Amino acid sequence: MLSASLDMLEESLKKKIEVMTQIEEENQRQKELLLNPEEVELAAFDETVDRKGELIDKLLALDDGFQTLFEEVKKELGENRSLYADQIKRMQDLIREITAKSASIEAMEHRNKKLAENYFEVSRNKMAAGRQSSAAAYNYYVTMNNYKDVPPQFLDNKQ
Repeated sequence: MLSASLDMLEESLKKKIEVMTQIEEENQRQKELLLNPEEVELAAFDETVDRKGELIDKLLALDDGFQTLFEEVKKELGENRSLYADQIKRMQDLIREITAKSASIEAMEHRNKKLAENYFEVSRNKMAAGRQSSAAAYNYYVTMNNYKDVPPQFLDNKQ
């Protein structure tokens, strides 16, 4: 029973590493999309955000399952720790790898956040410029419409 549970815990950690690797790939795609704020493909960016959301949900489910199973096994494992030393060592190595990936993902997220903020700044500036040129065009239109009824200034009154 305990051996099978430890196998399941180890498998859960491996799946978590796979999901975290996929999150890193999505972060890389986001970075590539955001590198040039003038040419961001919003549909592709939205897709990466959606995929990351799904992956994060998987990660949370794996965490919950791992934690639940670990709580059941913890007491029994403490009594027979030496019997499962090799498996415990492998799981500790996997947990270290997960911790390293977590730090890497966090750093990537921070960089992507700065790139996204840069994109939004460029977009806001474009919208402001568009509003200004639209306002100038409207003012020109209004001004020209007001002068259409101006009588000619030089009128020859000779007959």
